[in-house]
Amino acid sequence: DYPRDLWEKELAVNVTGPFLLTKRVGALMARAGSGVIVNVASTYGLVAPDHRIYAPGKYKSVAYAVTKSAILNFTRYLAGYYGRQGVRVNTLTPGGVEAGQDPAFVAAYADRAMPGRMARPDEYRRAILFLASDESAFITGAVIPVDGGVTARMPVPDISAANIEID
Repeated sequence: DYPRDLWEKELAVNVTGPFLLTKRVGALMARAGSGVIVNVASTYGLVAPDHRIYAPGKYKSVAYAVTKSAILNFTRYLAGYYGRQGVRVNTLTPGGVEAGQDPAFVAAYADRAMPGRMARPDEYRRAILFLASDESAFITGAVIPVDGGVTARMPVPDISAANIEID
């Protein structure tokens, strides 16, 4: 039931926007022989959203996940394209940021993060500054998750109720 107009709006903002910006800025950086592009995606570009943490009737849109995934390969493409021209391109993939969401959502999300909480907005700034600085001079084409370990955790199926005998 996801409306096509919303699909196209999210593509325009999350994929076409970075494409058009990079087209202009990347060309200037390449001519200068130096530059850094830091794209911002989402953990939902790496893993599927867990819709169970959202209130009934709420969910993370399919277009959001698809567009954030597209940014990951856009970054890799650009890193290869601009690499010999002195331009580095990386992606920060942030996890959830606590910003006044419903307490039940915050608790459910925090339960999935290894520190047991959502991120504070300032916790992404340092990672972006690192990627933009000369401290990361040999990093390009990378996808850097800053998500409290959410994408590092492999869900373990609950088999406690299953009638399984283990020898």
